[in-house]
Amino acid sequence: MVRGSLLSTTTAITDTKHTDLCPEISAERAKKAEDKMPIGAPEKARPQFVLFGDSITEQSFKLGGWGASLANTYSRKLFVLSVYIFLNFKADVIVRGYGGYNTRWALFLLNHLFPPNSLTPPAVVTIFFGANDAALLGQTSERQYVPLEEYKENLRKIVKHLKDCSSTTLVVLITPPPIDEDGRKEYSRSVYGENAMKQPERTNDNTGTYARQCVELAKELNVPCIDLWSKMQETIGWQERFLSDGLHLTKEGNAVVHQEVVRVLIDNHLQAERMKHDFPHHSMIDGNHPEKAFAAES
Repeated sequence: MVRGSLLSTTTAITDTKHTDLCPEISAERAKKAEDKMPIGAPEKARPQFVLFGDSITEQSFKLGGWGASLANTYSRKLFVLSVYIFLNFKADVIVRGYGGYNTRWALFLLNHLFPPNSLTPPAVVTIFFGANDAALLGQTSERQYVPLEEYKENLRKIVKHLKDCSSTTLVVLITPPPIDEDGRKEYSRSVYGENAMKQPERTNDNTGTYARQCVELAKELNVPCIDLWSKMQETIGWQERFLSDGLHLTKEGNAVVHQEVVRVLIDNHLQAERMKHDFPHHSMIDGNHPEKAFAAES
């Protein structure tokens, strides 16, 4: 992706090449970024939300997915990242989801996705790992297993890397969702037939220990955390209502994640309804003199 180029609509980007992510708070660094932009490029890039995680994040732009809903909620908005900086661009929501990944493998991606010397760090990053780290030894997914303490330390390293890149980036931790063990066994039978494991490769109790470590770390680091494992289990019948195969999310499950992410953003002064559009609404444009509406924006 060419530095300074912008997408014409709020977009999910799912390739593995890193891109410039959002406008820099520092005026000096912003000026350097502008100097590197090609002729005709806009002066500033849109702020960007990066969704970093495993398959639950990778699938978030499917129909009804939480990432797609987030992009819709925050399209064409003006963001205030500090009391000094006003960014009149809409947000691009960027998917960096890697199916099957755990936090150990995610560490190898950090310098590629979030380069330390980037002039344009993201405005928001969600970190949504743990479902694979919590796989059980001796079962079909054991190569994804990460010990509990290592999981917590890996999350700590991810948060530290992001904060070292930019202290202004809002980092949001999300715990793994609960596990419906019967749903996992049924899914295994549908895939492996008679060769399916008799025991699920993940359990809800074990996944809960990982979720609690995620919540604990968020408190230690003073970053927001969405305890999805607990939140979903507050609803009767969560197993079938929120989970499609005992692990991944249904449309309703995605809605829960979207709702919780938006709640965190509102708590951190990023309320979509109170943000101005990046350019004039069509009703404000004079058909005979359209330049007047755009002159007011300059």
